Amino acid sequence: MKRSEVRHKTQNISLGFLAGYVDTLGFVALFGLFTAHVTGNFVLIGSELANPQGGSLLLKILAFPAFIFGVVFTRLMVAVLLKFNLHALWYAYILQLVLLIAFLVTGTMASPIGSDPTLMAEIAGVIGSTAMGAHSAAGRLLLPHFVPTAMMTGNVTQLVIDSVDVLRGAADENIKRRCVKFLWPVVAFAIGAVGAAFAYKFAGFYALLLPICILLYLMYIERGVIKRAHRAAQAG
Repeated sequence: MKRSEVRHKTQNISLGFLAGYVDTLGFVALFGLFTAHVTGNFVLIGSELANPQGGSLLLKILAFPAFIFGVVFTRLMVAVLLKFNLHALWYAYILQLVLLIAFLVTGTMASPIGSDPTLMAEIAGVIGSTAMGAHSAAGRLLLPHFVPTAMMTGNVTQLVIDSVDVLRGAADENIKRRCVKFLWPVVAFAIGAVGAAFAYKFAGFYALLLPICILLYLMYIERGVIKRAHRAAQAG
């Protein structure tokens, strides 16, 4: 396997794990808030409007514009970076890193989380949703060849379709490769989701140090790509 293929697989799996982890941690910590799953928040908003239980409705409503802001800001940032021929993915990782650190800090300041959201808890939820909006937008804009990491419904659907074709002997090599390609990010997302639930139980918002470290690792990988491109440009 080529170095670039290994790097892409590592990135896709790591980002899938990160998305499942952060989304689940937000759900467990912040009154059932989905930081990366807009559809889920719509369902919960509808449910709470029909059966008011107080407290967390405002947070779920605020999460939607926060997610949109993360997408908009990332789109504008990437457009400017590409205009000046800068390595946009590197800066997209930095943006996500800053937002996740802010999520950790505000979440820790809001702790312990009670039965009703405090102002700081709501701020933490807004920042977490903004971070995942940036994550989703960066994937769409800069990694379109990757399996989407924050929206698993479509991924699972495609994986099951391809798996059925493989099992019934109707799959060509392209379908088999796509099946494997979709499998690992889905598995990574699931592992991240389970891991975050236990990590928050034992470490609170400090559990966000793990996805922060993952982003630092991805930045390290991308820094190597930048250096190799720079050396190739000098040699040319």
